Amino acid sequence: MEVDRRQAMAYRVAALGLADRGSQRPGDLDVLDLGVQEYTPGSAQVALAARTDAALDDDRLLTVWAAWGAPHLHRRRDLGRIVKALWPLSDADASARIKSGQIPDGVKLGVKAFEATAAAFREVVTRSMPRGEASTEVSRRVPRELTYDCRTCRARHIAGNVWQVAGLAGGVQVESRGKDATLGPIRNAPPQPAANEGIEQLILTYLRFLGPAGPAEVAKYLGTATAEIKKVWPADGLEEVRLDGRKTWIPAGSAAALASAGPVRGVRFVPAMDALLQARDRDVLLPERAQQKEVWRVLGNPGVILVDGEIAGVWRAKMAGRKRVELTVTPFGTLTARSRKPLEEEAGVVARAREVPEATVAYS
Repeated sequence: MEVDRRQAMAYRVAALGLADRGSQRPGDLDVLDLGVQEYTPGSAQVALAARTDAALDDDRLLTVWAAWGAPHLHRRRDLGRIVKALWPLSDADASARIKSGQIPDGVKLGVKAFEATAAAFREVVTRSMPRGEASTEVSRRVPRELTYDCRTCRARHIAGNVWQVAGLAGGVQVESRGKDATLGPIRNAPPQPAANEGIEQLILTYLRFLGPAGPAEVAKYLGTATAEIKKVWPADGLEEVRLDGRKTWIPAGSAAALASAGPVRGVRFVPAMDALLQARDRDVLLPERAQQKEVWRVLGNPGVILVDGEIAGVWRAKMAGRKRVELTVTPFGTLTARSRKPLEEEAGVVARAREVPEATVAYS
């Protein structure tokens, strides 16, 4: 099969539930197979509201540090599978995932770094507790090589990349974020893995939502080396696809949907770090490099607006008291009146997610 970026983009938008808003409860959305990242407080709810009209609370979901150590909403029932699939494949894989100039000797510990940190979490986080307190106690229990002298805190504590990538294996959930961030134990948490199990299924899940793609994209998504993913690349269940002439793959069961992917209509406010924006082949999502720099920033990523299935600009939100959210849209080109009116109507979806009665839209 041969496809171009527009067809791949149309496929991804549809696969991720952004083409047609449904009425499923959040835990029943397909995108929860991949997880929904909470980039800033409340952004996960915006991602859910972009996909469903149902109430956004769902007690089957919880927030955990999952892929690349970022906080994600996941189904409680899936945690046993996810924790094993995210466990390092080897010492080389573990070292790649925690690579940091802060802990050069700690990086050399490989899988032992994950084992020690996960065990420390299980010993420390037995109740709801402030994140800072948990960090202090975990830092005392891990090998010194995994900690560093933090000038900001004026203390020696565990490196953030090790801390978060081992959190799920340590049975920890993220209860709240921001100034009063707290962690707590996962009820009936799956045991700490002894070895990776299910990496092939995780690769297939990535490709089902963000394919067609190859080992390099999956490796970047997991924060590891391409060579490690090539060793476990599925031998069966994939179909080769030429994406703008580049060799990529799609799950065989998704090939028909890719082949038939057509134009998407409508608009969406998609939050920063939404699952759509997690694809590591950014040229497929947004060909213009200058525009990529506006979407994926070093700090403070904005959300994006989707217009007929393409990223057409960025947006930011500001709360105005407890009754209104003010959205500022910066288009990448000219937005026609036909696009602006639906965007202004769609702003109400963001207001619902942010639990305020009103939203306004301004353009910059």
